Amino acid sequence: MRRHRSPTSPISTPLQSAPPKPPAPPTGPRGKAARAVLAALLAGCAALTAQTAPAAAEGPPAADRTPAPDRTHAAQPRGTDWSRALVDSTTTRFTPTSIGGWSYPVGLYLFGQYGTYQRTHDARYLTYIKSYVDRFVDGDGNIGQKFNSLDSMQAGRLLVILHHETGEDRYRVAARKIRDRLKSYPRTGDGGFWHADTDSRAHQLWSDGVYMVTPFLVEYGKEFGDEAYTDREAVEQLNVYARHLQADNGLFQHAYDESRTASWADKDTGRAPEQWCRAIGWYSMAAVDVLDATPRSDPGRGELLGHVRKLAGGIAKAQDPATGRWFQVVNKGTQEGNWTETSCSSMFTFALSRAAEKGYVAPSYQGVARRGYEGVLKKISLGADGLTNLTDISIGTNVGDYAFYIARPRQTNDFHGLGAFLIMNEQLRKQR
Repeated sequence: MRRHRSPTSPISTPLQSAPPKPPAPPTGPRGKAARAVLAALLAGCAALTAQTAPAAAEGPPAADRTPAPDRTHAAQPRGTDWSRALVDSTTTRFTPTSIGGWSYPVGLYLFGQYGTYQRTHDARYLTYIKSYVDRFVDGDGNIGQKFNSLDSMQAGRLLVILHHETGEDRYRVAARKIRDRLKSYPRTGDGGFWHADTDSRAHQLWSDGVYMVTPFLVEYGKEFGDEAYTDREAVEQLNVYARHLQADNGLFQHAYDESRTASWADKDTGRAPEQWCRAIGWYSMAAVDVLDATPRSDPGRGELLGHVRKLAGGIAKAQDPATGRWFQVVNKGTQEGNWTETSCSSMFTFALSRAAEKGYVAPSYQGVARRGYEGVLKKISLGADGLTNLTDISIGTNVGDYAFYIARPRQTNDFHGLGAFLIMNEQLRKQR
């Protein structure tokens, strides 16, 4: 496989126990021949996947077809590779066609699957990702997306990955469409990307949004030599969002409306009323990804580190001492009806562990991350069918009040949770 550079990723470094990576194919005619062999192998794997995967009708993703949760954690086998088990279970439940359309939850999950591929080098995992993306990208790099929301851009990370792994130029062409869309994408007065280019999201920054675009930016920049723009833009977006959304306790409000016209917006601050856990989780992962990718000399990096350290303190303080996880409304864990949510707990665990490992925050945060990891592992189990079940994942969520958030349905095997779990698990495996 083509490995001229590893795209920026929080999970891009394989463990020492992993099999050695194959050498990069040579350049010139021999390189072209090697890539032709790779393409044939991937096609063969795709055919095998199609033959061996169980039949699955077209339909909604896992979040809408929820198996009954299995909460018998005590019987779990010791030493289970939960990343492999989860990926194998998900690819058994869904083919690359039936897993769903072009979306950020599927994109998040498949990015997590790529992290497992990087460690295990199981070609089936990469072939599956390629088969999914190839539903949307034709041979000339055309992709049927207008990219009128940040959410629609998140799966663009898969385009960068596939260009890196295969060298096929069509993935660069498709990824460039996102880069070009940002030239005309609407912004707040101080430069923050709107959550979406629609009337209902005009002038709004959502804490979720930075993860949908900033990791893509820095990975695109590294792969295609555009760091001068992408690094600066990613850092500045994170700083603009933090200036509007970070509260005194270090955590983030879910959203901000520059126009103060949204029903949820405070007329003085423009902020939404609550601190929703997954919105904060998205920001925390994006910030760490961008810090990993950008040089120390970046003019906005010092400010971003300040936001991250303040956020880490708020996350640690809000951790549930009984379970190690975090609550759906993070700062109100003692209020009636609140519950610990699995996807944000995975996100916080990853972000704190990675930030401590890289020196962005104090080493003591590894202990907070370890307690979070232990808490999340209690939410995954093997069912009677031998497949994994990951429970207590909030479905996708709009901006609302406390009652709205705690009433959100809790799903099993929702892609928000599956992707976050894989990213977390690959990071925490290294800390054992």
